[in-house]
Amino acid sequence: MSGTTLDDYTGRYASRVHGMAQSEIRALFSVASRPEVVSLAGGNPYTAALPMDELGEMFTRLLKQVGAEALGYCPGQGSVPLREALCGVLELSGIRASADDLVLTTGAQQGLDLLARTFLDPGDIVLAEGPTYVGALGAFQASQADVRHLPMDDDGLIPAGLEEGLAALQREGRQAKFLYTIPTYQNPAGVTLSEGRREEILAIAERHGLLVIEDDPYSMINFEGAPPAPLRARAERGVIYLGTVSKIFAAGLRLGWVLAPPAVRDKLLLAIEASILCPSGLTQEATLRFLTEMEWRQQVKVFNTLYRDRRDALLGALGDYMPEGMTWTVPGGGLFIWATLPEGLDSKAMLPRALQERVAYVPGTGFYADGNGRREMRLNFSTQTAETIREGVRRLAGVVASDIDLRDTFAGGAA
Repeated sequence: MSGTTLDDYTGRYASRVHGMAQSEIRALFSVASRPEVVSLAGGNPYTAALPMDELGEMFTRLLKQVGAEALGYCPGQGSVPLREALCGVLELSGIRASADDLVLTTGAQQGLDLLARTFLDPGDIVLAEGPTYVGALGAFQASQADVRHLPMDDDGLIPAGLEEGLAALQREGRQAKFLYTIPTYQNPAGVTLSEGRREEILAIAERHGLLVIEDDPYSMINFEGAPPAPLRARAERGVIYLGTVSKIFAAGLRLGWVLAPPAVRDKLLLAIEASILCPSGLTQEATLRFLTEMEWRQQVKVFNTLYRDRRDALLGALGDYMPEGMTWTVPGGGLFIWATLPEGLDSKAMLPRALQERVAYVPGTGFYADGNGRREMRLNFSTQTAETIREGVRRLAGVVASDIDLRDTFAGGAA
């Protein structure tokens, strides 16, 4: 029968399949993409700001000049010229790297999946900020890892919280396989690990022999000056670094990379060859030409100006419309603001009412492995105009105010 929800293969699945769950963001897409809904839920870069005519000409030249090669197979590690060009991009952030140490991936998400499959056995412990990137949670949980969250504040991951987390594991007789962190313009919280804390985190990791996985998709999307240097720029040993062109070029190209020591690199290559054989040659050639033939740094400035204006519109609307007791972060870059509802409100329970009012966000529970985040929500500002953002926040503020009234009514009745 077409469309049945029965599953005749339940007894055949691997045990790890039972730990997989649909992300709260993907579950929202079918509703949030409706034209009448103001979506503050996504995380897409605003690709409409790209110079489409110039890109069209670039792709035409590409196909005429190297089309046959670009449409064929390529080495599993990826194109040498592109890896060399990406080393030049990394150098802008203070990261010294060799093209030999870069592995190209189908987006940074594949890099997370490869690292999870390379390092994690069922039951292994991963330390991560709370909240953290939903895609990382999916990759780690698919490997049946136990994700333990560490506390953050407006200055990022709290070093004392990392120390306590490691001490708690020691009391259990356990060790973490690695620390996963997004230190710059974190997704979803929008906060940035401060300069001093970066040194503290690295010192703690070195002292405990803790591997650090640094995910850095947003550091070039900055609004108030350059961010602190990445962890990998400060420590070449003990830090594996993930990057992507999704935020500086186009997410649809699905091109990222992992910068890893030779032994890890070789294992990642085996995993790539087993899963996709090799990354897309067409994507690699397009990215190489974007970095070598086009004014890509100027394009990043265009994105940053656009996103800064939209961030300011979201911050202004939150200040103008939201009721007392609501708080939010003020990101210096990236694509997200993390908001916390007043006491007694639940962002997940509130979402259906928000969708009825034609506004969408992502409930905070999607960014935790342990069920936390009930009062929190992620708000995106990259894809909507300033006027649409204000209208979306106005609608959302009405829903929040209505839930506050419900809370106070029931609290009064109980009293």
